[in-house]
Amino acid sequence: MQQNSSSWVAVVGGGPAGLLAAQHLAEAGLRVRVFEAQATVGRKFLVAGHGGFNLSNAEEETRFAARYAAHAPAFTRYLHHFSPNSLRAWAAALGIETFVGTSGRIFPTADYKPAQLLRAWLARLQQLGVVLQTRHRWLGFAGATGLRLRDEATGTEFTAQPAATLLALGGASWAKTGSDGQWLTILETAGIQCEPFAPSNCGAEVAWSVFFREKVGRQPLKNVALRCGPHTVRGEIMLTEYGLEGTPVYALTPHLRAALAASSPALLHLNLKPDLPPPQLMARLGQRRAGSSWSSFLKETLRLGPPVPTLLRELGMLDFPAEAAEAARLLTDLPIPVSGLRPLEEAISTAGGVGWTEVDDHLMLRQRPGTFVAGEMLDWEAPTGGYLLQGCFSTGAWAARGMRQWLAHSGLISAPQGEQPGQRRQPE
Repeated sequence: MQQNSSSWVAVVGGGPAGLLAAQHLAEAGLRVRVFEAQATVGRKFLVAGHGGFNLSNAEEETRFAARYAAHAPAFTRYLHHFSPNSLRAWAAALGIETFVGTSGRIFPTADYKPAQLLRAWLARLQQLGVVLQTRHRWLGFAGATGLRLRDEATGTEFTAQPAATLLALGGASWAKTGSDGQWLTILETAGIQCEPFAPSNCGAEVAWSVFFREKVGRQPLKNVALRCGPHTVRGEIMLTEYGLEGTPVYALTPHLRAALAASSPALLHLNLKPDLPPPQLMARLGQRRAGSSWSSFLKETLRLGPPVPTLLRELGMLDFPAEAAEAARLLTDLPIPVSGLRPLEEAISTAGGVGWTEVDDHLMLRQRPGTFVAGEMLDWEAPTGGYLLQGCFSTGAWAARGMRQWLAHSGLISAPQGEQPGQRRQPE
């Protein structure tokens, strides 16, 4: 079976990047079909909202872009085009009010749940005439512009011929939501260079003793700082049966992954009192009376109760240093040997995907004109805190913009306002 029409565009993948791109394309007057392999769209979007529905972050734009590390220059353009304020305005247009929390993170107000936002979004897409074809799996390319698809309900395979295509199939974490990375083989077979997937925003493995695992289990360490090389992140971490997890651990994943590639184990350095200036810390440590136990002293003087003494002993500190300076160094720079990262299936997100040399400034595949890529399919990573979702939204909006320009340049649609056919604006 073959479906032919040059008057519509395809979006493959019903996650945040794909759905926002579909909305922008439809608002520009294009006929849009979204193909999604799962029975419903937005599955990972809903899962992401279970732990606190963090849409974005109110951080200043330059600092925000820096969260994408080596890709900060590109994300500066994407964020300028569709910023956190744009995201808030988009949500408001759906009837969902948002607020900025004390941490700078942006959330819907307490009255709104992820499913409510998604329902309002899908209603908007329906109003725009976007066609959602769920249980339709992308199998690969067909010729220069076609797509091979399979209707999972009937098993029927067919070829579609959209005027242009946006691929937004996600990374390789949370496979149960459909984000399984199986598309990597399809693109590599087509000669498109992709970087191998690696876990990002995941826990770190530490070879705790049986005694430590049984005695400590899962316990938090609040208001600490964690360092990997020159990179330090503040927050709360969790001691677990396999090692460490928590926002600082997740944020250090890229640096920890590089350190593990260079040597194993790699070291994380824990500062248990980051808010206490070193002179004050040393002064308090000097107050210990001879004969008093370190466990009691740490708890009473520095509020470092369990599991800190057990952690110190686990890491080989059987006798606490007598010298205040050495004790202070230990409490503010405690080395923790990390043997590895948790597997892909446990990661919040992934590094790897379509290499940046494979796309142009508009996120179009150089080897397949008219085919664009957005979201976690691209090889980027960012910490939690709103940066992941914003990155997906912003790349989706940017790719939709590029698609409109390419269609106008090709003479398939009228040029976007402010352009003449055959012209393409430089990236913003």
